[in-house]
Amino acid sequence: MLRSVLCPVLLIAAVSALALAGCGRAGSQAGAPADGLKRYPLTGEVVSVDTTRNVLIVQHEAVAGLMPAMTMEFDVSPGDAAIGKPGSRIRATLVQAKTGELSLERIWPDDQLAKSRIEAAQKDLQQDTTIRGKGAYREIGESMPNFTLYDQDGKVVDAASFHGKRVLLNFIYTHCPDPRMCPAATLKMIATQKAAREAGITDLQLISITFDPETDTPGVLHSYAAGSGVDTSNFSFVTGPVPAVQNLLKQFGIEAVFEGPLIKHTLSTVLFDREGRIIHRTLGSQWEPQDFLGKLKP
Repeated sequence: MLRSVLCPVLLIAAVSALALAGCGRAGSQAGAPADGLKRYPLTGEVVSVDTTRNVLIVQHEAVAGLMPAMTMEFDVSPGDAAIGKPGSRIRATLVQAKTGELSLERIWPDDQLAKSRIEAAQKDLQQDTTIRGKGAYREIGESMPNFTLYDQDGKVVDAASFHGKRVLLNFIYTHCPDPRMCPAATLKMIATQKAAREAGITDLQLISITFDPETDTPGVLHSYAAGSGVDTSNFSFVTGPVPAVQNLLKQFGIEAVFEGPLIKHTLSTVLFDREGRIIHRTLGSQWEPQDFLGKLKP
């Protein structure tokens, strides 16, 4: 069950040569009373997965104010069902409908080792941003920031794992409804992936980091990638702690500001060489695959 995100008003303006767009956002995790749903935090272990019914059977701990610890099944989104793995620990939001039906949303991996890695990397990234100060923005020739986050399959990925590859990186928001913004950027990334493959370029990795990790969990990103027809063999959609993403936005010079129900954001696409150095950057979504293919050829 995914939180809906609406955009009744779109704002497009020029900001530092980048397109600025407003995308609506739904209410907080606690849920607005008007939606008729009750929400509770839940942690537990996945016992089994039924992808035909989009169901997870979870052995969960006691849910304060609702139920004791037990094993039961929950409806989940297709993306969450697709990446669910028996034996894995999760944390999620349990949603109770007026009818009493139970489902899970905002499902995150809850492996302690993975969490420790990501939290440690987040602290290092914060320190790096603070030390860089006003010079946090990474110019052409500078290296990729160190990060450790989750991909669309719930796996931990870090910047070091892409060393030795050319990397094309941007930021998107899965619920952005303006076809000129995030949807256009994703289509351009897909076209570049295809063109690079046709040109015999085998060491390209594409990465899209979410503007809104609060909403874009691994399962949401998995559904987005599948719905967009993305070949994820060398295209990762990435999410993680809000502070980590905010620091990456600063270091890439990306604007992402929540103003009431709107998210205003800018766009940029960055190419790194095999040593992890920035070699090319475009602003907005009005670029073509050829802009990067010339830089990718040997």
